[in-house]
Amino acid sequence: MKLWQPTLLTLAIAAAHPLPASAGPHEELLKELRALRDRVTQLEEKLKAVDKAKAVVAPPAPVAVVPPPPPPAPAGMTPDQARELSRLAIKVDSLEEAQETSFAKGMTINGSIDPTFIYNRAQNRAGFQFLNQVQVGPYAYDNSFFGTATLDIQKELEGGTKFRLTIMPERGVGSQINFASIVHEASVSIPIAGDETRLFAGQIPDWSGYELLPSKDNKLVTHNLLFDLIAPLAYTGVGLQLTHGDWVIKSIVGNFNSTKRQPNEKSPVLAYRGDYSINEYSGIGFSGVHGKAANLVNGKGDTGLNLFEIDGFYARGDWTAQGQISYGQQSKAAIATKDDGSLQDARWVGLSGLAAYKFTPRLEGVVRADYIYNRKNGGGLLGFGGDALNGIGPGFDGTTDLEGNLVPVGSQRGANRYALSVGGNFHFNEYTIFKMEYRFDGATKRVFEYVDNNTFKKTNHLFGAQMVVSF
Repeated sequence: MKLWQPTLLTLAIAAAHPLPASAGPHEELLKELRALRDRVTQLEEKLKAVDKAKAVVAPPAPVAVVPPPPPPAPAGMTPDQARELSRLAIKVDSLEEAQETSFAKGMTINGSIDPTFIYNRAQNRAGFQFLNQVQVGPYAYDNSFFGTATLDIQKELEGGTKFRLTIMPERGVGSQINFASIVHEASVSIPIAGDETRLFAGQIPDWSGYELLPSKDNKLVTHNLLFDLIAPLAYTGVGLQLTHGDWVIKSIVGNFNSTKRQPNEKSPVLAYRGDYSINEYSGIGFSGVHGKAANLVNGKGDTGLNLFEIDGFYARGDWTAQGQISYGQQSKAAIATKDDGSLQDARWVGLSGLAAYKFTPRLEGVVRADYIYNRKNGGGLLGFGGDALNGIGPGFDGTTDLEGNLVPVGSQRGANRYALSVGGNFHFNEYTIFKMEYRFDGATKRVFEYVDNNTFKKTNHLFGAQMVVSF
């Protein structure tokens, strides 16, 4: 029974000494200290049981008059060990109290940066993109949500209320919908019937599709065509989230891609998202938007908008598969007009699929294919008219209007778009990922402008490389 005593003393003394500043009062330290205290209690109980057994079989000791002994230490411990144990108990109580009263209780802080290199053959440009302003160059598949610096702060209060503030200067959704705002998300979530029913409000980034906005959460450098050309940006309003078994459903009523409505704009939209977890390896989701939204193509104020998509994933072992199908239409938003000049509806259907395989635990190969059917009424996608950079419209022949803008060919048929990306990522360490991607974009008409000689072609080539560091 003597063998464990030096070890216990060592542990007690080590635990009582100050820890390095980087350790801090956190849960792991508290767990270790509680475990040590519980172990000491167990050993004391065992020693008491042994002492009782010995007292039963031992012969009675001769009676002698001796002075009263000092107060005994706990069974099996020397007085020095008892003092160290007392100090340990006080320290545990202090750490628990400090954690309960700390401002950092319930708070998490994450961040990332992703400097990106892009080569675009048609645009005849190559270079790094990092924190570039949205006003310098339009939003496009080669100028999407990458090259960012992000700080994400989340805090949960007693009772379950959650706050979230995500800062993403120049490259977040705030830079698109609120004139260069650095706020990507600002939201609050309040439990109203347990954690299964929550009320939330604020500026919420779009949740449709299988790809996420942050580079750290995606496998390739660029996003798929559906993400860039037919997905919403964000919603500003109030919503409800319900959790029931394997289902999570949320909806919001508010502004579509806007933090404030303009004059003659007063109709909100209903947006929703549902996710069902089939098992630990796979799941399926759907999302939609219905209502009226600003018509950015023809500048006619609010017109009817309907979007719906279904997506799913499978991830097990070395394999990952993701897919999505989307449908959308907006009234009076097509590029081509009727013979009498009246506006027509834009309508499109999109498909996207991704497959990835890990050759080693760190190295992963990725293939992604996208397709958008966009022939209806000369084309036109969500917020996009004729666009010689993204390859949208009935095609171009180099003709410009009085303001120098390219004029689409007069046709009722728009170009269907497709893209194929091949690349991979390498997890260098716990915090760093390197990515590379070759992307081939194509269309059924000559919609890509080659700026070096002012010609139009049906295809384009892009190369991207990226370093993502996150914590």
